[in-house]
Amino acid sequence: MLNRCLCRAALGGLALLAAVPSALLGQDAVPADDAVSATEYLRAQQFLGWNANTLISGNQVNPQWMDGDLFWYRNRRADGTEFIVVNPAQAIRRPAFDHVRLAAALSMARDTAYEAFKLPFQEIELEDGLQTLRFTLDDSLAWRCDLASYQCQGPAVEDAPDSSARLSPDGSWIAFQREHDLWVRHAESGQEIQVSEGGEEWYGFGDRPEGCCSSVTDVRQGTERPPVVAWGPDGTTLLTHRVDRRNVREMALIETHESGPILHTYRNALPGDSVIPTLALHFFRLEGAAGGGTPSPRHVPVQKEAQEMVNTICCQVMAGDTIWKDVTWGSTGDYAFYTHGVRSFDRLDLIRADARTGEVHTVLTETGSTWLETNVRSSTTPNWRVIRGDTEVIWFSQRDGWGHLYRYDVASGEMLNRITAGPWVVMDIVHVDDAAGWVYFTAQGREEGRDPYFRHFYRARIDGGANGAAGSNGGAGAIELLSPEDADHDVRASPSGSFFVDSYSTRTQAPVTVVRNGSGQVVQTVEEADVSRLLAAGWQWPVPFTVKARDGITDLYGYLYFPPNMGEGAKYPVVDYIYPGPQVGPIGTRGFTASPGGNGHALSQLGFIVFTIDAFGTPGRSKAFHDHYYGDMGDNGLADHVAAMRQLAARYPQIDLDRVGIYGHSGGGFSSTGGILRFPDFFKVAVSTAGNHDNRSYDYTWGEKYQGLLEENPDGTDSFDSQANHLLADQLKGKLLLMHGTLDDNVHPNANLLLVDELIKHNKIFDFLVMPNRNHGFASEPYVIRRTWDYLVQHLQGRTPPADVKIAGPPG
Repeated sequence: MLNRCLCRAALGGLALLAAVPSALLGQDAVPADDAVSATEYLRAQQFLGWNANTLISGNQVNPQWMDGDLFWYRNRRADGTEFIVVNPAQAIRRPAFDHVRLAAALSMARDTAYEAFKLPFQEIELEDGLQTLRFTLDDSLAWRCDLASYQCQGPAVEDAPDSSARLSPDGSWIAFQREHDLWVRHAESGQEIQVSEGGEEWYGFGDRPEGCCSSVTDVRQGTERPPVVAWGPDGTTLLTHRVDRRNVREMALIETHESGPILHTYRNALPGDSVIPTLALHFFRLEGAAGGGTPSPRHVPVQKEAQEMVNTICCQVMAGDTIWKDVTWGSTGDYAFYTHGVRSFDRLDLIRADARTGEVHTVLTETGSTWLETNVRSSTTPNWRVIRGDTEVIWFSQRDGWGHLYRYDVASGEMLNRITAGPWVVMDIVHVDDAAGWVYFTAQGREEGRDPYFRHFYRARIDGGANGAAGSNGGAGAIELLSPEDADHDVRASPSGSFFVDSYSTRTQAPVTVVRNGSGQVVQTVEEADVSRLLAAGWQWPVPFTVKARDGITDLYGYLYFPPNMGEGAKYPVVDYIYPGPQVGPIGTRGFTASPGGNGHALSQLGFIVFTIDAFGTPGRSKAFHDHYYGDMGDNGLADHVAAMRQLAARYPQIDLDRVGIYGHSGGGFSSTGGILRFPDFFKVAVSTAGNHDNRSYDYTWGEKYQGLLEENPDGTDSFDSQANHLLADQLKGKLLLMHGTLDDNVHPNANLLLVDELIKHNKIFDFLVMPNRNHGFASEPYVIRRTWDYLVQHLQGRTPPADVKIAGPPG
């Protein structure tokens, strides 16, 4: 969901699909009781993401940076994938190696057969002036190939990557966790040194918060995650946290097993709990390590009380385990900076901690009337940067009702100047050029006449003005637009900040990837995506729309996915794919995607008009827009969905408002069920998977952040009653399908079962599917997709789904 933190392709079947007529007849031509053929399902499944993406070339450039601002990326092509190396300084783009020769060499070394553009790895390392290639195969061991001779050498056991450790910046030391304490291992000698002492279960050093970045699934699969550690710049000091969950509520899940059920427990606080996890920061200095001798660890606790464990974006630690969120080292390694929050989410302090003494200094304090965040989007890096030799900080705030950057003096805490201002939102800081005095960032809503959700690329003077002069940016500095194209721009900076890889596109325009210099000039075009094969298969561009919100004033934006060859006089049922936020919306960025959330392209092939919209309560607009239903999460933007569909039905007479369904997963499961219960005469069918139907059963960092602290009323009710779906169970009129996974430690099955129990009490007819041993992310399983389609086809179209069709999942 809620991003706490949250199959094999039928390629042979695609040839069959090419012979299938692309038109799916409208309601006026298909009897209501007509059976849906397996062919129609097969035609629809070709537009699921894992199939649709095979019909596109050049649409994904994810730069992996090397020395000298070189980068490589894995590129899609019609016959597979290839590895490309780009040198922006010389505007050179070339294959990283001879794919045909490498396939032959690797085939010989492993006594098997590999195809040149279907090589058995996705990540590479290029060393020795791009002459040595390293990669990892399915045996989890590293291989080396000499690109002069194309001789490939199999790995030694010691070359196996350690996914449960963290390497110091110079590669000398490896930090890992053992028995709840931190240890380090010398990369060459293998010498091991215990760094911390006294770690214990539920109170260990470097523990990963459960639910966000570790799970019951990890336990079952034996997956070891690396500890939460941030190495200092010189590789001799570690910063970690100690999370105290010793008295936190214990939760339980039951694993289905042949020999009998297996009990799994974990710790997770819920709204209103008197005990929640806390964390304290600790430095460990490896004294003597710089001289090459045996280091002696010295423990330096940060001298500030343990903070209540909260999330300022989504989760305290990135799920991808690459970044410790809201914690950063200064330039010299003498200081670390971090944010210290409170359970009510309305105060956030920026703290500087001395790595030598543990002493702390509060740089600034941010307060607000609802929740505070350091980026308006979930699961992204914070928008604050320590600059100019640790003497200043660029800080993100929504204090003026939008989202902007400010410059502060670290020592005094004084605000030196605004950097940006206006009725628009800074999205991500991309790079800070201290020497030249620029901050590079993406932002939404600044360019008039354009989609306000398009990200554009800008730079602004850190200290205000243009070349030191006063600017005209609402009291802030001058802003320079670096990406003039009317599209959504996904921008990544090179390590030096000299170059920026910009992939720009829209939902109706295929991606183009270019390299820009610091002034925005395009110095090289890297890829221009080819979607011709996708279009030839019958895929259609979505139709963007703008409507008014429930207030009749505010513009809302979304997309419609129409059935192929939609008839003029036909009527089609509508399916609403919903994810209500607040941390993300159902649409996400406005860049090109062949298969958006909810699989709108695939579902439209079955004769549905698929609707999706970013309603009130989703991010990327003003703070007031985002805060719209703070304290009333049951709102879920549903009134905006209803208002929007009524407006669209006036434009498109094919929309049948008597047959509207709604579906979603996690927060979308919560809101889809909320839709059919709160608007029972509008939504006739709902499919709800893994819904957090009562946030009193969900993690406190979610419910308390967006609903407020749980407060009891004199009459025995409380402040969370208004959002609970099970308290509306008597309102069910339509058809409802509920699903959950039995090992979901993100949204515990308890939330679903509360609703089920109340539906039974009210004698309501509903459908219920339990997915054994699934964690939270089961919504993309082919069986779940098939059952969702079946339910919508049967109850919105009145047609009979195919009996034995099986949707194929992604390769592997």
